[in-house]
Amino acid sequence: MLEQFYKDCRNEFIGWCTTLTHDPLLAEDLVHEAFLRAMEQHLATLESLSYIQKKAWFYRVIKNMYIDWIRHQRFESVSEELPVYGGNAPEYDGIDWELLFDTLPGKEGVFFAMRYLEGYTSTEIGNFFHIPAGTVRAQLSSARKHLKAALKGENYV
Repeated sequence: MLEQFYKDCRNEFIGWCTTLTHDPLLAEDLVHEAFLRAMEQHLATLESLSYIQKKAWFYRVIKNMYIDWIRHQRFESVSEELPVYGGNAPEYDGIDWELLFDTLPGKEGVFFAMRYLEGYTSTEIGNFFHIPAGTVRAQLSSARKHLKAALKGENYV
């Protein structure tokens, strides 16, 4: 039953997803992954749905998978592209900045990297994490205090 649905709707989903992603290969991967998940985890549920309900289910799942993919890509780019720090200041030689960011509590390290390394605004970060921009700014302030204390060899709580 799901096989026939796949044959009937595959091209429609890939076309829609290509419009969403602007990447035909990614679109095809997302559609295939959605059908694999459906077969492995939701087969009984899907068989109880009407044709229109199945289509709606797949549109929602594919869109959510794409959102997850975007989030994953942003986190990867933040952690992979940390620049070399310290410049000409000899007191900062030998500091593993990425390791230092990893010691920041909660999402402070991610927020700090996104704001000061990637150039996102606090509003953009807030939208990305579904939190107010003021909360992001408070976390960034706390991150700066933690980093200052860590660089001085102190513990900031």
